[in-house]
Amino acid sequence: MTTTVSRRALIGGAALLVASPAILRAQTRVLNLYSSRHYDTDEQLYSDFTKQTGITINRVEAEADPLLQRMRSEGANSPADILVTVDAGRAERAREMGLLQPFTSEVLATRIPASYRDPEGHWFGFSTRARILVVSRERVPEGAIATYEDLADPKWKGKVVNRSSTNVYNQSLTGAMLAAHGAEKTEAWCRGLVANFARPPRGGDRDQIKAVAAGEADIAVANTYYLGGLALSDKAEDKDTVAKVRPLFPNQGDRGTHVNISGAGIARQAKNLDAAKAYLEYLATPAAQRYFAFGNSEYPVVAGVEWPPVVKAWGTFKADSLNARIFAANNAEALKIMDRAGWK
Repeated sequence: MTTTVSRRALIGGAALLVASPAILRAQTRVLNLYSSRHYDTDEQLYSDFTKQTGITINRVEAEADPLLQRMRSEGANSPADILVTVDAGRAERAREMGLLQPFTSEVLATRIPASYRDPEGHWFGFSTRARILVVSRERVPEGAIATYEDLADPKWKGKVVNRSSTNVYNQSLTGAMLAAHGAEKTEAWCRGLVANFARPPRGGDRDQIKAVAAGEADIAVANTYYLGGLALSDKAEDKDTVAKVRPLFPNQGDRGTHVNISGAGIARQAKNLDAAKAYLEYLATPAAQRYFAFGNSEYPVVAGVEWPPVVKAWGTFKADSLNARIFAANNAEALKIMDRAGWK
């Protein structure tokens, strides 16, 4: 059954700072957090958690893969209590590497939809981002393209831009295609997509959106929060970019739009276990969810938390209900397929 992402009324202020049982019983005063999130707005998350609990957060911030390698090399001596990632693919890789321990929490099981968490409790998604199509308002009429599969249609030859196959967001999207269609059809789709590239893949999601606005392509593949960031920018050129494009949520007539997560899990050798559990449950409180949503234009995972205005403006959409662990576990095979298809 597919899930529908919907707008909710703002929860009353009195409900925003409800402490979970784990927070109330946490005795450890320190939490060591390894994070690949690099958003300034997360400072509010950390300070609010410390204010509520008295637990001090020590952070190590780096790109996802180096963090995983660091944790593995540190082994039992790693100080990490929590690993925070920005894609289910990295969270699942950490689980496969034995870097995370399972956590059973009634709070998280109740508040986080099943599709956004590992069934065994090794990691949980605390915010989501849809991987959508960002199209030219001028050159792509309404209804001209409707699905990810349409990206391989020869009519879009020389009209599509996307990031490299090494980008984990694309690996997860292709992993979701694998789950939907199998290896043979997914490879054919990748070959068709590559044939339609306007240029060799380069840059990040913002670069793809800007390429459409500049007329270098008609369609970009990008995560929603990048478009949100451009829309909220004070730079005139970013506002001009947003004015020339529109978001399109693919596959609304069938399985729904691919949605990925930013999530976290407890490190296998966590020394400050009570603090780690308290932090994960804190991330599912309405207050923390609002920081994700309003701070970085992400979608909250907890029902009842208001969407920020820039996200509301895009409207509601049907999200693919495929469990994130499934497409994440497909990442390695997806990359092989992408490479064979010439997606560099």
